[in-house]
Amino acid sequence: MKLQKTALIAGASGLVGQHLLPLLLASDRYAKVISIGRRTLPLVHPKLEQRIVDFNQLEDQRLALIADDVYCCLGTTMKQAGSKEAFYKVDYLYVVKLAALAAGNFAAQFMVVSAMGADAGSAIYYNHVKGEMEAAVRQTPFRAIHIFRPSLLLGQRQEKRLGEQIGAVLMRLVSPLMVGPLRKYRPVSAEAVAQAMLGAAGQDGGGIRVHLSDEIARGVRADG
Repeated sequence: MKLQKTALIAGASGLVGQHLLPLLLASDRYAKVISIGRRTLPLVHPKLEQRIVDFNQLEDQRLALIADDVYCCLGTTMKQAGSKEAFYKVDYLYVVKLAALAAGNFAAQFMVVSAMGADAGSAIYYNHVKGEMEAAVRQTPFRAIHIFRPSLLLGQRQEKRLGEQIGAVLMRLVSPLMVGPLRKYRPVSAEAVAQAMLGAAGQDGGGIRVHLSDEIARGVRADG
């Protein structure tokens, strides 16, 4: 008899998450998909279990975080967050807390969306926080950790970001010229990231792996 697993997704309403959730629900790998968030999604599916959580009090929901594979698509922008402190809370504290609690519940795998340029030693605050998050997640005792570092994400966002829209158009124009060492800076679709996350989980491997933007777009895995 084929064993079916449970997936947990955080951030299903975001750019990557909104592509990932349908993939998880359609996958024969999972008998149940738990989505945690601040609000209910307008979606009903026999596999889907939605739980409203306060990420500031995530410890109180420990029993709701029992799963085999955990997909973390949490993230915001400085503009959305309104301050460095609020940004840090979403992109570092919530992610690391989720990883720690899920690992404590004996989840096997943790898939997390980071960003190209993530570096705890970076002078750029965004990259610095992403780097710190990665470093903390690496310390959690999962059998496998998959870190995804996309470049500019392409896709239909719920909120309009004029700067990103202009950037996406420009990047599409110059992307064919970005070859060799510049290839890793090519934009990648949120859908490709979602597919790569599910594909990585399906490998059922071990250790820590970093998936770079160009490799995500090509469906190629990178070890790190």
